[in-house]
Amino acid sequence: MKQLFEGSITKVHGIRVGQAQNDAAKTGVTVVLCSHDGAVMGADVRGAAPGTRETDLCKPENTVERVNAVVLSGGSAYGLDSASGVMRFLEEHGAGVDMGVCKVPIVPAAVIFDLGVGSAHVRPGREEGYFACRAATDGPVETGSLGAGTGATLGKAMGPEHAAKGGVGTACITLPGGAKLAALVVVNALGDVYDPGTGELIAAATINGVKTPCLGAAALAGAGFGNTTIGVIATDAALTREEANKLASMAHDGLAMAIRPVHTSMDGDTIFGVSTCALPQQPLLPILAAAPTVMAMAVLDAVKSAEKHA
Repeated sequence: MKQLFEGSITKVHGIRVGQAQNDAAKTGVTVVLCSHDGAVMGADVRGAAPGTRETDLCKPENTVERVNAVVLSGGSAYGLDSASGVMRFLEEHGAGVDMGVCKVPIVPAAVIFDLGVGSAHVRPGREEGYFACRAATDGPVETGSLGAGTGATLGKAMGPEHAAKGGVGTACITLPGGAKLAALVVVNALGDVYDPGTGELIAAATINGVKTPCLGAAALAGAGFGNTTIGVIATDAALTREEANKLASMAHDGLAMAIRPVHTSMDGDTIFGVSTCALPQQPLLPILAAAPTVMAMAVLDAVKSAEKHA
């Protein structure tokens, strides 16, 4: 599918992306593979109902500095098992922390809840994670309702029967110093999606053929689980782990620009900040300042691409 915004996360040197999905069960997995030497990573979890793996490892005070991949998956907590398939693939290719007796791949992950969309008994697992790795390329990332976004929806305050389609989106820009800054996101929000540049309502619940925003709706008080937006913000400019964590934090502002409401008690919103360190260190402020816009662009790409899968 043609990108709605120029470039995708694979424009970042050292990043490959692979996806796998079960179209009948409406679920899938998206894997971001880092270069063989791994990438510096931070993480920021804002939602109150997250499903994650290895996010504590990304804290600056902890020992291991580099990770080998990031997994974004459907299947709720069951979907975290897909990271085991990614570990298997990476082990076969000699990637991971050298512990002397073996190498241990480091694979953080986050999941969305999509069990109510297709089959609640079919979830991405080890085989799907492994297959997504085998399919990974540094070419353009296909976006829309596929991979981890296969069963993603949004605007769910009025009930799942009125929800709009979510999905996978990506966007990339070139920074003044020549480095790339890019985002990959899986939009499965409770809230609606707006164009932050115009304020236009892009995607929301549809009632009698009319887009109906959930803010202020009486139904919002009874909204349940089944939400979460997860993603990766990546650059090839060298960052420390402290800076990668700040990058993830700033990218959450992009979710707030495009999704209303966001970071709710019924969302598990999580963003991973990644530096492949393929290029020398560059001024930090321009990288951080651009992160919200790039993430918001990726959110719009996800929703507009998903509409074409309707």
